[in-house]
Amino acid sequence: MIRRPLRPLARILKARERGENPDSIARENLRLRHEEMRDKARNRAEGRLLVLGMTFFLAFSMIGARMGALANMPAQEPRSTASGSPIIGQRADITDRNGRLLATNFETYALYAQPPQMIDPARAAHELVAIFPELNEERLLRDFTGERRFLWVRRQISPEQMQAVHDIGDPGLLFGPREMRLYPNGSLAAHILGGASYGREGVDSAEVIGVAGVERQFDAFLRDPANEGAPLELSIDLTVQAAMEQVLHGGMVMMNAKGATAIIMDVHTGEILAMASLPDFDPNSRPAVLTTGDQSDSPLFNRAVQGVYELGSVFKVFAVAQAIELGLANAQTMVDTRGPMTWGRFRIRDFRNYGAALSATDIIVKSSNIGTARLALMVGIDRQRAFLERLGFLAPTTVEMVEAPTGAPLLPRQWSEISLMTISYGHGLSVSPLHLAAGYASLLNGGTRVQPTLLRQDGPQNGERIVSEEVSATMRAMLRQVVTRGTASFAEVAGYEVGGKTGTADKPRPTGGYYPDKVIATFAGVFPTSAPRYVIIVTLDEPVETSGAEPRRTAGWTAVPVAAEMIRRTAPLLGLRPVIETSDLAGVTLTSN
Repeated sequence: MIRRPLRPLARILKARERGENPDSIARENLRLRHEEMRDKARNRAEGRLLVLGMTFFLAFSMIGARMGALANMPAQEPRSTASGSPIIGQRADITDRNGRLLATNFETYALYAQPPQMIDPARAAHELVAIFPELNEERLLRDFTGERRFLWVRRQISPEQMQAVHDIGDPGLLFGPREMRLYPNGSLAAHILGGASYGREGVDSAEVIGVAGVERQFDAFLRDPANEGAPLELSIDLTVQAAMEQVLHGGMVMMNAKGATAIIMDVHTGEILAMASLPDFDPNSRPAVLTTGDQSDSPLFNRAVQGVYELGSVFKVFAVAQAIELGLANAQTMVDTRGPMTWGRFRIRDFRNYGAALSATDIIVKSSNIGTARLALMVGIDRQRAFLERLGFLAPTTVEMVEAPTGAPLLPRQWSEISLMTISYGHGLSVSPLHLAAGYASLLNGGTRVQPTLLRQDGPQNGERIVSEEVSATMRAMLRQVVTRGTASFAEVAGYEVGGKTGTADKPRPTGGYYPDKVIATFAGVFPTSAPRYVIIVTLDEPVETSGAEPRRTAGWTAVPVAAEMIRRTAPLLGLRPVIETSDLAGVTLTSN
């Protein structure tokens, strides 16, 4: 900025020449400077006032627009806010492998009371008990007339119940919207799904959390908003599951069993197509956990995953397969079966006298304990233990359920020579039926390890090699002969080439020893044996078949017929066409009438 000089030299000199007073020039220049400063200050102030005026104009315009928008909105009740993270009520669906619904959400309401706002607590309590008979009128009245300012009456109510509460007309009875977990198929696949309950609750929302099964295992996935509602797709097939459960329930009743479990599993992918445990429950109204007695008596107990049992002769295939894999025997090798076989004070006997020797194949077909024990002695303790460990029998299964770690196998305290022999025919080592299904699948699918899974897979697992393909084929041929001429003859299902092994194990007493009249009967099978697709396990707890003159408890009479009917019902649902054996045309003779 260039300021005007008050006493410019040129004008001073000219003024002196003309005889004028130079001070008047200074006063004039000072006046002009002040006027210039005044004009600039005025312009600056006017600009600021203009900006301030525009700011106020825009602010009041926005407030007016917002007030107009609020005036046009429908009326809403104000809601109080609370600190903390919001309650996430959304939960993804669960479907089977074909997209059919297993678990979903359903919009409902909860009923709560605010006693200070109630007009007639006694009448309200009386009317509520008429609507909800499980409520206690005296306790309700005590809560309504006490010092409580809030209480839940019912976490879930139906639309009809909601209308009935409306008709009471008491302003202290209020409704809160929420989502509930709904299982449209009732008890079907109950142990797999597990169930859900409420976590954090508010009057206008509730947190749905899994409490068991895959609901608990995948709780974080099902509640994660980042998944945008994508369903959890399981490996099970709903139609196969329904057919299997129906047959299993009928078999348990007919065989007078205390409990039952069954599994159908893909031998290549490890996918569990169906898995059931009886007795079961409805996850829509999940029962309370037992606080006394044996937990295995509870319908919540999953026998397929949590139950660990000595499964008996179904284990013999592993001993024979290992001996063949190690080159110690082949299918035709003759093994000494003279008995009883003595080890210290222990005696190992067969169900009947099979003579001096049996081939390795007939050891499986006739189910010889002595022959299996002699093969196990040839294998040895260390190699047996390592083989069973590779098959997964020494650790809990890795199936995607929170109950899986509780199904830990029961191992002998000291893996002695007697343990070596008894384990070879299914005693002295307790595992779950799911362990057995995975072991059979790994042995019979061509010899590669598979892990059981409840999630749909895109292809085979191609795990660690357990036995060679030749040994795997040999074992399938042996199991086929068990059905055609052995202890599992009732397992024959025309067109499906079933192979399998029976196992009848005495049930141990809690105090030691074994019950004389209680067994665990198991059938472990594969079909079709020439091109294996599925493994099936059926286990009955304390079965008794009573159609004959004397009660029969062996698996051949109890578990095998149930498994056969299960294969007959489910094989077509699994997409397997029966193979019809054609007659030999060379033996046909042309005749005339």
